Amino acid sequence: MIDCIKNLKNKCRIIREEMLKMCISAGKGHVTSSLSCVDILVALYHGGILNVDPQNPKADKRDRFILSKGQASPALYTILADRGFFDKRELRRFAQPNGKMAVHLQNDIPGVEITAGSLGQGYALAAGIALSLKLDRKLSLVYALLGDGECYEGSIWEAAMFIAHNKLNNLITIIDRNYLCVTDFTENLIELEPFEKKWISFGFNVIRLDGHDVENIIVELERLKSRPQRKPTVIIADTVKGYGVGSLCYDPLWHGCAPPAEKATQCINELLEGSENE
Repeated sequence: MIDCIKNLKNKCRIIREEMLKMCISAGKGHVTSSLSCVDILVALYHGGILNVDPQNPKADKRDRFILSKGQASPALYTILADRGFFDKRELRRFAQPNGKMAVHLQNDIPGVEITAGSLGQGYALAAGIALSLKLDRKLSLVYALLGDGECYEGSIWEAAMFIAHNKLNNLITIIDRNYLCVTDFTENLIELEPFEKKWISFGFNVIRLDGHDVENIIVELERLKSRPQRKPTVIIADTVKGYGVGSLCYDPLWHGCAPPAEKATQCINELLEGSENE
């Protein structure tokens, strides 16, 4: 188990490095938003949680992963390429005129379920997919990853009411709680805390954990596979926006930006040095 977790942590570092290089080369991409959720994605796609098949991305019995925070597409694209959903060479053409992948998430990329970028929309789609699966008596699970700033959207709470009312315990909600929005920290803009109490009041079972602790994320997700209760579950994963690259952390002005080429070496070195100290 120790070797397995060590390998997963190394995978997180590799994904961050590949994603970072891809965005720096393109000069585009929401880098900090992607860095904060890599550990969550690695837990899902490499930790034995998601039932997906890179050779058959539309398999009827697959689990569905919904990236509602569609601006973090670089992280998901890099993960999908790493799992073999498409050729890794395609990452070189990210956000380029001759490439298939734009800055925001596109559902014509193998392994991607929805097109997203306008915040607050993906969660409602996840709710509809979960209800459809339940009505069809299918055992597939739906995992939806939201941003904490996305939770300012009224559509998130409309979907939450719908999910709780219909007891969609086949939908597992994960919130990337990185405490930053476009221009400032969330608690300076409009306070989200007490965040857990809000979700409890909407009828959810709430789990709060370290969003960079791959082992604990996997343990909790594995436990939830059996749908231990009728209530839907939300996992609030506390993260750091820009995690792994110290100079990009805790600065809202890096939102939506890729580091310039002259900063590339510094960012990669910070990432490598940080992983060595873990």
